[in-house]
Amino acid sequence: MQLYERAKQLIPGGMQLVSRRPSRYAEGVSPVYAARGKGARIWDVDGNEYIDWASGIAAIILGYCDEAVDDAVRAQIGRGVNFSISSELEIELAEEVTRTIPCAEMVRYTKCGGEACAVAVRIARGATGRDVVLFCGYHGWSDWYLAANLAGGDSLGAHLLPGIEPIGVPQGLRGTSVPFPYGDLAALGETLDRHKGKVAAIIMEPLRSEAPPDGYLAGVAKLCREHGAILIFDEISAGFRFGMEAAQGYVGVTPDMAVFAKSISNGYPMGMVVGRRDVMAPAAQMFISSTYWSDAIGLTATLTTIRELRRRRTAEYLWDFGAKLQRRVNAAAEEVGYGARLTGLPIYSHVHFPTDDGQTRKQLTTLYIQEMAKRGCHGYASFYLNGAQGDAELEQTAAAAREVFALLKRGTDENRLGELIEAKLQNEPFQRLVR
Repeated sequence: MQLYERAKQLIPGGMQLVSRRPSRYAEGVSPVYAARGKGARIWDVDGNEYIDWASGIAAIILGYCDEAVDDAVRAQIGRGVNFSISSELEIELAEEVTRTIPCAEMVRYTKCGGEACAVAVRIARGATGRDVVLFCGYHGWSDWYLAANLAGGDSLGAHLLPGIEPIGVPQGLRGTSVPFPYGDLAALGETLDRHKGKVAAIIMEPLRSEAPPDGYLAGVAKLCREHGAILIFDEISAGFRFGMEAAQGYVGVTPDMAVFAKSISNGYPMGMVVGRRDVMAPAAQMFISSTYWSDAIGLTATLTTIRELRRRRTAEYLWDFGAKLQRRVNAAAEEVGYGARLTGLPIYSHVHFPTDDGQTRKQLTTLYIQEMAKRGCHGYASFYLNGAQGDAELEQTAAAAREVFALLKRGTDENRLGELIEAKLQNEPFQRLVR
């Protein structure tokens, strides 16, 4: 916390990523600054050890300091990382990606997910000659996305965070970015009709921790075809956790384009935009360019991560391990007679607390995060999995959950939740219209 006070004097907002702010956890109890990580665990600057159930905010998929990935990166550092001409790695990775992801026929690289979304939107607008983008879910910090709040109201409230002021976003972008609700084909059709002939793309998270309604994503794809709009799947957080064909393979719907980042390079900065040849090819005439998008470290890390994911069958492991985690955590709740449940798809499940009251839920969430942290389990009231998590993490977390659920039950029964909270009350996490 002393480091955080120093940071706030030097760094606007204190940190570079909203999801790393102490207010997203149990501020004053949860760890704030990491000193190192290995496998499934991190150590903070005070020497405390934690299982990291946030997995580097979804960026770690094999585990911290994975030897195969890090060895490949170290070897590449010895050969050079950024040249005045291109590296053959760009082609090698593109060939690997186009063999792996169903919609990928051509590839462009970036360094992060926000950039990948911005590039995808630029390509879609350039390929169609249209301006309007319809979106569902969270897609970064760029002007094209935050422009949704320029028209007044709180268009991003259900997709990102409530109350975001589009400060610094040009007023000329008003009306170019329009949200739509997840799971409602009729509402999407009406929105497309209102902007008939103007929609360049629909960008959306296909799913997160809940399966989509039957036929919904196929229906979205059909509407895109009927209206001449490009369908973009945002797979930045989900990606290869669903399998080697990514989320699009899991749901059986192939988009026109897709964006990836966190799930592809095991923590090294890297993102990519992939898509059909006819959609991607026009980018050759667009000014989309950056020195670091093809640095050899990111290319090497991504190439190695994809190959290791395939070799280790990591996605299959995560599905199986996640199911075990759900069974053990839910059994812990049942043993102490508490009504919480770990729900959702096993690869990214979340704790559902037994209350419909928003303030009580915030108290329960804060107390849960606080007490799990005390027992060496860092994270939100949800679980991002990685391939290094195993039996030791399962046992420690189940034991911690049993004690924490007993405390939550006692605090609720005795109306003492507020007294038990030592941290600052947690701010609401990102509003995930796509949970």
